[in-house]
Amino acid sequence: MSAQQQYDEIGEAYEGFKALPLEQYAAVPSFLEMVGDVRGRTVLDLASGTGFYSREFKRRGAADVLGIDISGEMVAVARQLEEAQPLGVRYRVGDVAEPVPLERRFDIATAVQLLSYAPDIATTERMCRTVHQSLRPGGALFVLNQSPDFSFTGPLPDKYGFRSELTGQEAETGPQVRITALLDPPVSFVANRPRREVYEQCLRAAGFSEVTWVALTVSPAGTRAFGADFWADFHANPPLEMLHCRA
Repeated sequence: MSAQQQYDEIGEAYEGFKALPLEQYAAVPSFLEMVGDVRGRTVLDLASGTGFYSREFKRRGAADVLGIDISGEMVAVARQLEEAQPLGVRYRVGDVAEPVPLERRFDIATAVQLLSYAPDIATTERMCRTVHQSLRPGGALFVLNQSPDFSFTGPLPDKYGFRSELTGQEAETGPQVRITALLDPPVSFVANRPRREVYEQCLRAAGFSEVTWVALTVSPAGTRAFGADFWADFHANPPLEMLHCRA
């Protein structure tokens, strides 16, 4: 099943991911901290889903935010949320593996789990080139993805709201993984887990420089809510990792 079909089926349930401990207390605050100050900046949010980060960037003062996702259902939910609480965020359906016509180049691009859905290295590089062409010279790309070093033998992230399992299939970029958000009912999707060198080589081939990996941290609120010991497994075997680079 393609990424588009998977996320069309998930639809509105995707918003619930952000309430799970891994997202609420590690992924979201870490990613927003890495992106940093967006006031007055233009932001292109790729694989924008239901628009969680798009909305957050606009609330934080971004001058213009455009969210692009391959799933028409995800974009429909994002537009409904925009209509209910207008912030001025724009959304489009688009495939980042193909050239994306844009009316401007952006200061910042973000990509949450985007490159996990490339079936091969050539597609990964095309995605990276599309992103690079969407940024002004010196613009920044921020990526949140599965950690290339995550060990499936544990410790596992189930208590943080997500299960990650190998499917037994191998893509050119890395092993195929089934990720389940432990909601009620659970929501699963299948993606690839690219190797570290796939990210680095494809980004550099597309013209990016200063490719830097960044670890997630647990927010003070997460430590207050659950205690430091609760997060020991997360620190021992982080399921997610970030990176940033320059166009």
